[in-house]
Amino acid sequence: MALEREKHIAERALLTMDDVQIIDLYRRMVLIRRFEEKTAEMYSRGKITGFCHLYAGEEAVAVGAIAALYDKDYVVSTYREHGHCLAKGAAPRAVMAELFGKATGISRGHGGSMHLFDANLRFMGGYAIVGGGLPIAAGLGLAVKYREEPEVVCCFFGDGALPQGAFHESLNLASLWKLPVVFICENNFYGMGTMVQNAICQEELYRFAEPYKMPGVRVDGMNVLEVYQATVEAAARAREGDGPSLIEAVTYRFRGHSMSDPAEYRSRREERIWQERDPIKQLRRKLLQDRRADENQLTTVETEVNAIIEDAVRFAEESPEPALDTLGKLVYVEDDGTAQS
Repeated sequence: MALEREKHIAERALLTMDDVQIIDLYRRMVLIRRFEEKTAEMYSRGKITGFCHLYAGEEAVAVGAIAALYDKDYVVSTYREHGHCLAKGAAPRAVMAELFGKATGISRGHGGSMHLFDANLRFMGGYAIVGGGLPIAAGLGLAVKYREEPEVVCCFFGDGALPQGAFHESLNLASLWKLPVVFICENNFYGMGTMVQNAICQEELYRFAEPYKMPGVRVDGMNVLEVYQATVEAAARAREGDGPSLIEAVTYRFRGHSMSDPAEYRSRREERIWQERDPIKQLRRKLLQDRRADENQLTTVETEVNAIIEDAVRFAEESPEPALDTLGKLVYVEDDGTAQS
């Protein structure tokens, strides 16, 4: 009965989305895509250094899932987290400045691409360790339940995290204690350059939910509305106290694992097939076909987003470098919550 109730909630939420809400999903996806394209450009020009993992192609997962959450819900991410952070409401200026390593960055220039963090947004970090966010998500879920709060924790991770012990430990505890966590696996078929079937014995990744006695579902991660509906359903279940869920979103990164990866392990034909399923182009076609938007509206959205991204780059370039005396700060936290060097 509980699963039927949550499915009904999800279907109703999808049916009641108005044109403004769906166009906003389009806006958010375009924002992430343009941000990542500009990031690649700035990286190639030497403005951004270090490790950098782009999210282009996977926008429907972040936008669809986070649109289904409440503002006070928590999000835990991976090192490929620019899209999640922007979808959670981070200012493009602050994220771009962080990539530039500037003091005005979202992590004050101390984190860079892989360590975005904003507790005020309840965006609880990207993590360089594969699967590193999973135990943190379980811990947040335990805190929410202990305090009897209404929030949900949404935890994103890639297919490469499933062989990690942390994945299994986190799902086990979350199910055992009925923690309000929505686990979202972004299955883009490759852990760095290793195909998923060469690393994981069960290719239908959502089936890992079964031994941990939680619902598992596979969705089209290139369809923002399908991701949205699945997350609404899982979040409703968590809020009712019925515990966690596992969503496998089948998606595809349009670039290599990182900016230093030419992705020679993938065929050009494979890449073309997935690029034809571009989540932004799909939603654009749907909006036009269903007459929920016209060309002028969508072109205006794209123009506005381009201006926002250009402004973010200017802001990052003009921002100051972190002062040397801040390097040792924000490392430890005292019992009273104040950061110490």
